[in-house]
Amino acid sequence: MLRSSEAMHAYLIDQVNQMLRRLAMFGGEPALWTVFHHLFLLEDTDSGMADLHESWRARNAFTPTGIKGALQRHLPDGLHSALPSMYAEAARQRGWLRLDRTLTDDEYAAVRSSIGTFVAENRTWHDVEETFGPPSVLFGGTNPLYEKTLAYGTQHTADPMIFFHLWNGAEPGSDESWPPSHPEPILLAVRYGDGPFAASFSFTPDGLRHHPPQHEG
Repeated sequence: MLRSSEAMHAYLIDQVNQMLRRLAMFGGEPALWTVFHHLFLLEDTDSGMADLHESWRARNAFTPTGIKGALQRHLPDGLHSALPSMYAEAARQRGWLRLDRTLTDDEYAAVRSSIGTFVAENRTWHDVEETFGPPSVLFGGTNPLYEKTLAYGTQHTADPMIFFHLWNGAEPGSDESWPPSHPEPILLAVRYGDGPFAASFSFTPDGLRHHPPQHEG
């Protein structure tokens, strides 16, 4: 006896939510491609992945090497949690993403309005949660030795999620790659909005210092 399409759909949504939060445990981005494709198929949207890629490409958020290539223009290689946060935005638009905490409209407006002043100084993971509270979604684990991305969102899918990209690792010039240079992750950038990709990033001084070098072409 085969399971119903409703049961399969619910199972895949559970898988998506687990993968987004701890993607490395599931084999990385290819696992997300597979589950997204299956969900689009169940929802009778055969061109779902192609349409998603095209929407990213229109924002300059998709390169020949995919989302990873676009992110590497703005964030260091070691910030792996940024990639699932991109898929999370798409999942939320489809009603697949489950938030661990839903911001009120006032809380969301407060986060949005304070981005500029917040990134003017260097910040840590503790600073972000002390200022804005627990995230709606945490991408990456809770171990402070590792990078992570914190997302904040409301119940309204029309409100773009706000992502705080936090990094930890060896500082340039360090003789040791482990343990990381910081006792907890440091904030590099806040990403918000669905316009041109580069314009969606607001960098802290640490983020500018760790910004990948720009190349012509």
